Amino acid sequence: MVDDRTMLRATIDRLDGIANIEDPVVVCNHLHQHLVACELDNAGFDSARIILEPMGRNTAPAVAASAMTQTRAGDDPILLILPADHVIGDEAAFRSAMVAGATQAVAGKLVTFGIVPEYAETGYGYVHRGTQIAPDAYEVAAFVEKPDAATAARYVDGGDYFWNSGMFMFRASRYLEELEKYAPDILSATEGAVDGGRFDGGLHLEPAAFAACRSESIDYAVMERTAEAVVVPLSAGWNDVGSWAALWSVATKDDAGNVIQGDVIAIDAADSYLRAESRLLAAVDVSDTVIVETADAVLVAPRSRVQDVRLVVDQLKEAQRSEVTTPDTVAESWGRRQRLDAGPTGTVRRLVVVPGAELTLQPSGAHAEEWVVMAGNAAVVGGGTSRRVGPGGHLSLATTTSHRITNTGSDELEIIAVTIGDTAGQEA
Repeated sequence: MVDDRTMLRATIDRLDGIANIEDPVVVCNHLHQHLVACELDNAGFDSARIILEPMGRNTAPAVAASAMTQTRAGDDPILLILPADHVIGDEAAFRSAMVAGATQAVAGKLVTFGIVPEYAETGYGYVHRGTQIAPDAYEVAAFVEKPDAATAARYVDGGDYFWNSGMFMFRASRYLEELEKYAPDILSATEGAVDGGRFDGGLHLEPAAFAACRSESIDYAVMERTAEAVVVPLSAGWNDVGSWAALWSVATKDDAGNVIQGDVIAIDAADSYLRAESRLLAAVDVSDTVIVETADAVLVAPRSRVQDVRLVVDQLKEAQRSEVTTPDTVAESWGRRQRLDAGPTGTVRRLVVVPGAELTLQPSGAHAEEWVVMAGNAAVVGGGTSRRVGPGGHLSLATTTSHRITNTGSDELEIIAVTIGDTAGQEA
């Protein structure tokens, strides 16, 4: 969140005022179904308009699945593809660019929106504009990878390069036609995933077919290869919130230029991003620094180098560290679980179940489960009984019987779960 809304909700809200726009379709991981459904419901949209991926396969298959669901329903709309991790300062300018893009999309073009660069950024790809075909549109001469500093400066000084925003617009059928031409394997795999999918509060793509799909972005699969790519310039206070430094740039700051979130004591700190999630964070005499404390790790880096956190992630993966293989906090389709403590005799976890969601415990063998409801209200079915449990309520769950726990309230259901005994392979 960068204001009082989630970034998904902000993305949905900025569509207000665009003529003839239909209800949004959200493509997301299946673990985020309930979170997305809540956001759509709160925004007044049908929560069933969700396409659920069993795993990530980048944007080319994700958009293909959305386009297919439209064309197979007998429609062929203009699709506006918007990542949900952007900040737009000038929404009027954003809407104006969308209207310009729609003109080109109706004419059969595949539109990308190029951000007018404000400085020589090395963390973004660029779009090189070609021949002007309308007052507010150009042919795409080339997509270029993230440049070094000198090259980025030359791009900005030349005035004919834009940041690649990752926002696109095209008619559904045109995208599928170009995908069939340039990446037929992605089209075929996605078709299998859609055809074999099941509907349960949204379209769940068939896992085996989707797993076989090549992971590829729209840029690589289609936009860099099609002869019909058009770029529409966009100058609207855009920020791709893809790093802690980016969050610092868009968040509200104190008088010293700090963004402070959580339990933080800052002394003689300036122009820094300081975030504490699970304990006190104290920072003394720091400037232009990012410090992020979570339950399982602490990041400290200059703001200018925070994108290099990927190098840390690479090392963690290479070493097969638990921080990436078995993180303390894991998203689930029903909410999230957090490991609080673990030892040879058992595990303590915090389970958070979003409103309306349910989790099911299957018979698992040689251990016992003791749960205490800390907040919210639960309906518990299992062992031939059904009961409701509120804050302070206690559950002793027989592990030889399946149980279904449903959050029946309007707030999150929080449970402390103590598992005693052999828990190998067992997670709620």
